[in-house]
Amino acid sequence: MPPLKFCANLSWLFTDLPEFTQRIYAAASAGFQAVEAAWLYDSDLQELQRVKNATGVDVVLINTPLGDAKAGDLGLGAVPGREEDFRKGLDLAMQYAKALDCRRIHLMAGRVPVGADRGTIAVEMEDTFVQNLKHAADVLSNEGITGLIEPINTRITDPRYFLDSPHQAAAILQKVGQPNIKLQMDVFHWQIMDGNLTQNIHKYFPLIGHIQIAQVPSRNEPDSAGELNFPYLFSLLEEMGYQGYIGCEYKPLGSTNEGLGWVKDYLKRNK
Repeated sequence: MPPLKFCANLSWLFTDLPEFTQRIYAAASAGFQAVEAAWLYDSDLQELQRVKNATGVDVVLINTPLGDAKAGDLGLGAVPGREEDFRKGLDLAMQYAKALDCRRIHLMAGRVPVGADRGTIAVEMEDTFVQNLKHAADVLSNEGITGLIEPINTRITDPRYFLDSPHQAAAILQKVGQPNIKLQMDVFHWQIMDGNLTQNIHKYFPLIGHIQIAQVPSRNEPDSAGELNFPYLFSLLEEMGYQGYIGCEYKPLGSTNEGLGWVKDYLKRNK
């Protein structure tokens, strides 16, 4: 079984460095061959290209834009009435993805609108999301890019986020019915919302297009104290033949480099 591959999430790691370009250099120096990031849109695209090429690091995942962050947007994919804004954001994400040769875009669902009741608006939001994802599938397929949807827990991280469980995500993917729209599994969110990770990974493995990790509940390094047994989870993913990258989307307890012992130990054991 080939060893798992890990990429540095530059929105969470090396954050002592203010620029994403600096973080790419830092990730490369730390031994990462790939990076991912949530929102790179305040960074100069040509400079990102230059640094990517200089380091040889792959960019494997970016998110669609937030929308109007000051108004509380966290993506727009499922937000009724914001379809045009979603499409504009998708176009911007495509511009960055193509320039950086990034093959995956997280298509963020967004939040239940302020003042709306989740139960009352859920059907409308799901319909909006399905239609937007079908549009995205067509746009992305022209460039060979995979779109991803990620459940984000509503118990700790974001109580108003629309997409909050793998079961909900799988049902939406079935309605979309496009092979280039897949499931992004962040084990931090899955554990908080549902647990039962072994069975859920087995059940939804054919849908998974990307994985992210962090310890629960602290969201620190995988080898920090918490609920999750990462050696077991890594072995499970190896046995199942997962070949994509695993994004390190966690808050380092100290400096990023000081907290990378877990990945160095894993790679040493699996040479």
